[in-house]
Amino acid sequence: MKLHSLVATLFVSTCLVTISEAQTRRRAAAPAPPTPVTIDSVQWRKDHYVVNRDSAYADPRIALCKLMGGNRRFVEHKSIRPRQDQAALTNTEKGQKPFAIVVSCADSRVPNEIIFDQGVGDLFIIRTAGQVMAEASYGSIEYASVVLGSKLIVVLGHQSCGAVDAAIKRPENLPGHIIALVNSIKPAAQKARAMGGNLLENAIRQNVLEQVNSLRDLDPVLSRKYQKGEILIVGAVYNLGTGKVEFLPETLPNMVGYTTSGR
Repeated sequence: MKLHSLVATLFVSTCLVTISEAQTRRRAAAPAPPTPVTIDSVQWRKDHYVVNRDSAYADPRIALCKLMGGNRRFVEHKSIRPRQDQAALTNTEKGQKPFAIVVSCADSRVPNEIIFDQGVGDLFIIRTAGQVMAEASYGSIEYASVVLGSKLIVVLGHQSCGAVDAAIKRPENLPGHIIALVNSIKPAAQKARAMGGNLLENAIRQNVLEQVNSLRDLDPVLSRKYQKGEILIVGAVYNLGTGKVEFLPETLPNMVGYTTSGR
């Protein structure tokens, strides 16, 4: 037992020395610390494309700028991960006021809060494969718009979407309810066949456009709010390789006077 105890002591001592030497080498090789930057200063907010959350909740165009700025941070490795601490959880315990609704694909590679660099309580997210919508989805979107006051709706497709690919290939004997998803996307896939270029990419984009138009025409709630200019409904496609979210120009409103730094 004494021998075992001695061996264990020597082993721990050796590990501590090795760790200490490694830390010393890292400190010696580390570059000089950067000049301190005042977090949340005017310059810091500008450099990180930060948009005021309350303004984003009140104005859907500012909300759109906020999402664009957050994705730009993500792409440029400047993510600030706002409102992701215990305080944020406590503050939302009694209610929520998300500034945007995101109708997104259920694909595990499209983590909405991460790619838009947002936090707890910021986004009201509805997710299904191919972002296909039905009554439950419509009711959820209407709830967020009417009850929670969210004024921006983003339909978010993504590169290499398996549901859209299935609608193009139309495999036989699809199990269970998967066929319902595929059938919902078939009209977009059919239109994409008449376009030049990459069939899958065109179908993904067309699927988003079809879904945006469906929400804009959805009676009785969303269509009226959209026509009155009370809400915005836009489309976007996420690139899995670059992390960039491309907002589709044909769905965007006039953004004169709005930037990723606010209004």
